[in-house]
Amino acid sequence: MLGAVEGEVASFKGLAYAAPPVGALRWRAPQPTTESSEMRTAYDYGAPCLQPSLQDASEDCLTLNVFRPFGVDGSLPVMVFIHGGGFVSGTANDPLFDGARLAQAGLIVVTVNYRLGALGWIVHAALSDSGGNYGLMDQIAALHWVHDNIAAFGGDPDNVTLLGSDAGATSVALLMLSAQSRDLFQKAILQSVPARARLRSVQEAEAIGRQFVAALGADLRAAEPRRVLAAERQLLEKSPRSFAPTMDGRLVTEDLAPGFTAGRQSRIPLIIGSNDDETGLDDEIDIKKALASSGIPSDELRKLYPDLARNSDLAARFYTDKVFSEPARLLARLHVASGAPTFRYRFAYVPEARRANPEAGHGRELQFIFGAEGVPGAGILSRGDRGLASRMRAYWINFARSGDPNGPDLPRWDTASGDRLLLITNDRIASGDDPLAERLDRLAGEGSK
Repeated sequence: MLGAVEGEVASFKGLAYAAPPVGALRWRAPQPTTESSEMRTAYDYGAPCLQPSLQDASEDCLTLNVFRPFGVDGSLPVMVFIHGGGFVSGTANDPLFDGARLAQAGLIVVTVNYRLGALGWIVHAALSDSGGNYGLMDQIAALHWVHDNIAAFGGDPDNVTLLGSDAGATSVALLMLSAQSRDLFQKAILQSVPARARLRSVQEAEAIGRQFVAALGADLRAAEPRRVLAAERQLLEKSPRSFAPTMDGRLVTEDLAPGFTAGRQSRIPLIIGSNDDETGLDDEIDIKKALASSGIPSDELRKLYPDLARNSDLAARFYTDKVFSEPARLLARLHVASGAPTFRYRFAYVPEARRANPEAGHGRELQFIFGAEGVPGAGILSRGDRGLASRMRAYWINFARSGDPNGPDLPRWDTASGDRLLLITNDRIASGDDPLAERLDRLAGEGSK
């Protein structure tokens, strides 16, 4: 197989890790790909998985991309990235997730496409694998591919770090709880995981499945992709959270917080954290929902956030704390209790050019970890921004190598005992006690009722 070499990095794109899930394989567990002994090139990304927002998307999408340092021998640590997008959108092919900057430092980086939307998560009695969770099965198949093949690229199959953001982080946490995947990775990084979010029961998922089939109005496996997308859009317009993992009793048996509370997760080294602002373009409905379900009277809420005058700012800050900051602290505490090395962070840095008018912050740290610039979702970084990015990358790279993010010339990152975390602000990077502890205690009290 021939990859593309650019500078110090070789990339191998669009590698199939399972057979195309089309025709009779639509809505089935991923099947092994047929090996070919022919020499082929791997210069171009495969198609993104089918989704309403991307024109070039396809059902034939079970591919991954490998980035490795060129001319470096040895058994290198491996980092496998699961992208976010609410389980209905996104792709590993996004220029924001180019693995070259991480690979330059001596890592093998793998980015994975998995089935999305109705094709990834539908549950219906007419389907033999009626528990859904095809997207999660895809991720496990990709991890098996890494285990079996990464040595050929110079990677160590026994030193794999799995990381994800948002829906990707939820996926990684579910894989930490799943018996089918726990031996396939040795470390995990959870970025912006909504760890208290409730997963759907099979009954709830079946109800959505029936609505989907009614909207499709055609044979499930024979329907054209455009009809699948049209039926999917119909459901997403009514409920943006129609498609997501289901508690199927096999792959997924419980919600994240109860699973971690019971200590059933892999007891592996963990980095977990979130952004100081987790609002995004599509969060308005979620923000209103979080406020409505808070159970905290508005005057009490104002006391929790005395520095915020505008209702919209208060709602956004409350949403960030309730859905991301407090649940990240909860999972960190539970993982510490399991005896596993745990490191928590909060990313509050804003690129210098955007400080006068900061945009929504969800996923902001991804640009700094991957080092992408001048591509959609990533502006041009200043010299100061680049210095911060290189330190962030160094923490992630050190962790992938050894399970400890600390290293020379980096501010000390304390383990997450008590309320310790690494705070990354515009002024500095430093370990300390969480300044939001009191507020998060109050929100935790409400969350456990």
